[in-house]
Amino acid sequence: MPKVTVHRKAHFNAAHRLYRKDWSEEKNLEVFSKCSNPNFHGHNYELIVSLTGEIDKETGYVYDLGVLSSLIKAEIENSFDHKNLNVEVKEFKNLNPTAENIAVVIYDKLRPHIPTHLDLKITLYETPKNFVSYAGE
Repeated sequence: MPKVTVHRKAHFNAAHRLYRKDWSEEKNLEVFSKCSNPNFHGHNYELIVSLTGEIDKETGYVYDLGVLSSLIKAEIENSFDHKNLNVEVKEFKNLNPTAENIAVVIYDKLRPHIPTHLDLKITLYETPKNFVSYAGE
């Protein structure tokens, strides 16, 4: 059967601050600029979860997108939406919540729930012009 990639788009709003606790405020401001605002700032994140695999002969699906939608809601949207990532999301207690790190955390939260024969790729838009992709190591 042919390999096809299916995509599910999701959305969440979240606040964060980019900084390192072991750096001075001056160095954080120098490296992370306005993203290091001590009062935090927010984004309207757009998330695309992509699964690649063979089309199932019985269903015609690579993966049921309704199931994927529910999984994204349970694992990502419920955990991240309208949250301060630095303060309220345990994965970022000691991890700088850059777009890169958020994408890896999303991947790590979803991967155990996705059948191993499917390739998983996360694309995360922090702004319409800034986005990252991660497909595992």
